[in-house]
Amino acid sequence: MHGSYGDIESLLPDTATWEADGCLSLAGRSVAGLAEAFGTPLYVYDVATIRGCCAAYRAGCAGYPGEAQLVYAAKAFAAVGLLRLLAAEGLGVDCVSGGELFLAWCAGVPPECLVFHGNNKSEEELALALRLGVGRIVVDSLDELELLARLVTDPSEPVRVLLRLNPGVEPHDTHAYRRTGQLDSKFGLPIATGDAARAVARCLELWPAIALLGYHIHIGSQIFDLAPYRSAIERAYDFAAEMARIHGAIPQEFSPGGGFGVAYTVEDRPVEVAAAAATVAGWVADAARARGLPLPRLVLEPGRSLVARAGVAVYRVGTVKRIPGVRTYVAVDGGMADNIRPALYGARYQVVPACWSDRPPERVRLVGKYCESGDVLIDEAELPSPQRGDLLVIPVAGAYCLAMASNYNAALRPTVVAVEDGDVMVWQRRERLDDLLAREVSGCFSGRDVEFRRFS
Repeated sequence: MHGSYGDIESLLPDTATWEADGCLSLAGRSVAGLAEAFGTPLYVYDVATIRGCCAAYRAGCAGYPGEAQLVYAAKAFAAVGLLRLLAAEGLGVDCVSGGELFLAWCAGVPPECLVFHGNNKSEEELALALRLGVGRIVVDSLDELELLARLVTDPSEPVRVLLRLNPGVEPHDTHAYRRTGQLDSKFGLPIATGDAARAVARCLELWPAIALLGYHIHIGSQIFDLAPYRSAIERAYDFAAEMARIHGAIPQEFSPGGGFGVAYTVEDRPVEVAAAAATVAGWVADAARARGLPLPRLVLEPGRSLVARAGVAVYRVGTVKRIPGVRTYVAVDGGMADNIRPALYGARYQVVPACWSDRPPERVRLVGKYCESGDVLIDEAELPSPQRGDLLVIPVAGAYCLAMASNYNAALRPTVVAVEDGDVMVWQRRERLDDLLAREVSGCFSGRDVEFRRFS
């Protein structure tokens, strides 16, 4: 590693190396070479890092004394190539929209390995889930339960559901936007209000159309302190024991969700996924045994922690604006249209040059190209004195960047490639100008759209 960037190695994918020419490579492929071939902005995923994280999760679950299953939370990033890779690793897919269900289906994920979440599933989305034969529907409200029951056309084939419980547990080490388990939340059936108990009773009334398999909780994401998981599991199992006593409803399946924190900067202390998975799995087993309930099928739902560190964003520097006595602004060819996280909730990143330079270091603000003063990727960074054309790499860009990407300012979403053992696979091509017309009514253009396509 060169200069002051040695401490950033922990944030880069597993196969990251610095070659003799001072340039970064991933899985044996030069990042600069990939940028030359595919343009920028460019997102590069290291397959070995993803496989290694899957293996770590499996190792963490290996000590659970019952059946355990990993289900990838596709909201972190959903691309057919990624979902196909994870399915080959033995993972199911947790979807929160009809679009994610469709992508998982296109990736060949077996329907029984699909889990359908969401706090406001539409009738059309639930109908699609039923047509696909998804393995589990996680019911989020009493309204949804009634809607789902109306859609069941063949009561001889029960729809398997989990009830998403709101345990009233609030993790305090993550941003408020990423907390989902507190009572004041749009997610889940609150235990405290009695809605969760009413949902259990209603599921039993709706048998055989609805088959209640168990319970699901999710307290949030980017969580570093595991203690709230234990509190939530205990509350969920207190509820499960009460429902077993009153209704004879024995949970066959239980999911404590996902949300383990990852490091975005060298100051962060990430959760080690194998140890965290083992710890949470042990708490589930202990909670069931302590209440005289059988061990459930355990389902963990990692998302960010599977793919975040595997992905890097590659940008090219455009304008460098030095304001004496104020600061230096370095503008790249991406920004909030491909990574809204810094603008949305102050997410912090670090940056490293794709190729080392002997230029003197300079403190800069790294900004995007979009017409918002809030389009700031990194508030303060140190780089070799930047020049137009420099390539920059932002690590830990594999989750919730592309998933929340937009066409703001009619931006074109970037190419996404995956690298493994020297091979390059294009997961998503760069959008073209004519893609911007895909949803437009052609009559609006008076024929100019046909003429314009020659520029795309």
